Amino acid sequence: MGHRDVGILHPGEMGATVAAAAVAAGAEVWWLPRGRSAATRERAAASGLRSASGIEELTGTCRVVLSVCPPAAALDVAEQVASAGFSGVYVDANAVSPERMTEIAAVFEGADVTVVDGGITGPPPRRAGTTRLYLSGDAAAVARVADVFDGTALTSVALPGPIGRASALKLSFAAYNKISYALAAQACALADGHGVLDDLLDLADHLLPGTPLAAKDRWAAAGSRAWRWEPEMHEIAGACRAVGAPAGLAEAAARTFARWEAHKDDPAVTGAQLIADLIERDPTRGERTVCRRSEGQRDVHE
Repeated sequence: MGHRDVGILHPGEMGATVAAAAVAAGAEVWWLPRGRSAATRERAAASGLRSASGIEELTGTCRVVLSVCPPAAALDVAEQVASAGFSGVYVDANAVSPERMTEIAAVFEGADVTVVDGGITGPPPRRAGTTRLYLSGDAAAVARVADVFDGTALTSVALPGPIGRASALKLSFAAYNKISYALAAQACALADGHGVLDDLLDLADHLLPGTPLAAKDRWAAAGSRAWRWEPEMHEIAGACRAVGAPAGLAEAAARTFARWEAHKDDPAVTGAQLIADLIERDPTRGERTVCRRSEGQRDVHE
């Protein structure tokens, strides 16, 4: 058990590259291969991760554990780590609300654990200057986590103040960045339904260059990530309600991303396929139908 032993739960595309950054800085990074897919195992091997036999070995070996998982699983992962008797620094680097971070911290109450709030912004960190890991909470613990990634492609940024600040910043950025993809898809679905999609894309390229709307292939990449982005939108909606801000945009974006869950991790999905998923038609008449949700609300795509 050494100072540079770090555990990561569970290395998907983002988590694997975060782990690889820690390995590049000299850390021994452990993960749990049991029950994970072949693709995850390949990522872990390529990143130089070490396999632990179970959660007890990982938590007993590592003094820093990072959780990088879909937000819906964040609380469950924290509970597993706490149940294994972990002591050290626990970093929740998931897209969760400040309120959820408070719940996660409460899981370790009474244990010899310091919880650090983390928020990752940007793509998987494969080159310097693209991705930041914001950290808030106990200053000494934050510095210890930052040291794990010193000199790597993942830039650590300490935010003075308690846990919740890093999560709030992460979700605020995601609210703008990811909802913009849903808005671009919405506009394209509307234009396609009226036969003016090519004209819309030309107009966007002229007036809004560099935006998701101007490049259909750019926002089409959201299709393969929608299964992760939907629960993130629910976290954003909850964070908005907590401060009295409207939550409707995030809730609508969640419904958009839910339409694309079948394209999970499919890099070949096209903008045309995603547009088709947003337009529901009467199969007998070829006309658009109004989609109603169980809660009696009209869908955002109507």
